[in-house]
Amino acid sequence: MRRALLAEALGTSALVLFCTGATALNEQTGALGLGGVAAACGLTIFALIQAFGDVSGAHFNPAVTVGFWVAGRLPGRTVLPYIGAQVAGGLTGSGLVALLAPHSPTLGGNQSGFGAGVGLGAEAVLTFWLMLIVLRVAHGSREQGLLAGLTIGATVTLEILVGGPVSGGSMNPIRSLAPAVVSGHFTHAWIYVVGPLVGAVLAVGADRVLRPKPSILPADSANSVDSADSVSPPSTPPTNSQNH
Repeated sequence: MRRALLAEALGTSALVLFCTGATALNEQTGALGLGGVAAACGLTIFALIQAFGDVSGAHFNPAVTVGFWVAGRLPGRTVLPYIGAQVAGGLTGSGLVALLAPHSPTLGGNQSGFGAGVGLGAEAVLTFWLMLIVLRVAHGSREQGLLAGLTIGATVTLEILVGGPVSGGSMNPIRSLAPAVVSGHFTHAWIYVVGPLVGAVLAVGADRVLRPKPSILPADSANSVDSADSVSPPSTPPTNSQNH
């Protein structure tokens, strides 16, 4: 567990550092553009899954951790420790961004450009698709392997390209709350907690519908199995002791 929590803290720190750092840099210089910010986040996710997937499952996101728990893939006793490690890592990452980009007022935090209601809906929808894809490619509660890394990294990139102008494309409470806490800018911060959690839980329901049901033997097959089980094995010839 200690190794897993350290991996979650380190990974979340790197995620917040590079994703919000790219956003803060782009706000100041315009050098990256939306595509550059999306690519930075997607590549970071890919690299972190490859590095830490076999240690902690590479969640780095409280909504993903809660989603795995609701899906029955993660023991309840690990949820709060995982989230605690993610919070610690996120705050550390935002602290590093504050040192590297001290003139950024929000440190790369997210803000809804279309009001709280639209932002809430956008975050719920974006996280729904992210969590659903994670559930489809993950092994149990672990995001690991080249396929998972590429698929999830590409999903994050695509969703930021589409959802970035609407809500910032957070899909992760810590990715938004950490810079809000460090910078002191809490405008619409609650939508980046509620939206991702709602989206993750809805994705669990969709995944359950998509999963095949356990196969059930037809009645004829069951009868044939029962009749086969009821057949007595062939009798063995009596031994000499039985003859006596």
